[in-house]
Amino acid sequence: MVMQRLVSEVMTSPLFTVQADTPLQEAVALLNQHHISALPVVGAKGELLGELSEQDLMVRESGFEAGPYVLLLDSVIYLKNPLQWDKEVHQVLGNFVEDLINRHPHTCALDLPLPQAAKLLHNGKTQRLFVLNPEGIPVGVLTRGDVVRALAEAI
Repeated sequence: MVMQRLVSEVMTSPLFTVQADTPLQEAVALLNQHHISALPVVGAKGELLGELSEQDLMVRESGFEAGPYVLLLDSVIYLKNPLQWDKEVHQVLGNFVEDLINRHPHTCALDLPLPQAAKLLHNGKTQRLFVLNPEGIPVGVLTRGDVVRALAEAI
């Protein structure tokens, strides 16, 4: 029964990873070659630093917009805080994974029951959970597709 299964029984493993200093083109090639939508970004000891996803790459390709502004007496008044532009400009112009990294990836433990993981996927409005061992090292990924396959096997 799917309700009694653990994440470790359903997750996809092994995992492809990149480091923060990996060139973006190399990371994009990995995503494309293996038909995956995100890569965990790991540190020197294998610890999870964040993720690089297709969504992050869309920000880069969609470009940067300064946002709405008003002209008043030959002055430009921006309606969006210019201090927030730094991150967007960095993402658009960056050449390494660290320039686009999402430092708040969704994660779960190996021994989490599948129903609880499905709830995390749903409530977090995410496509994936990186599965961490007790040392915080990513050892797999649980996607919505993995949960659906587990449900289909239980039928």
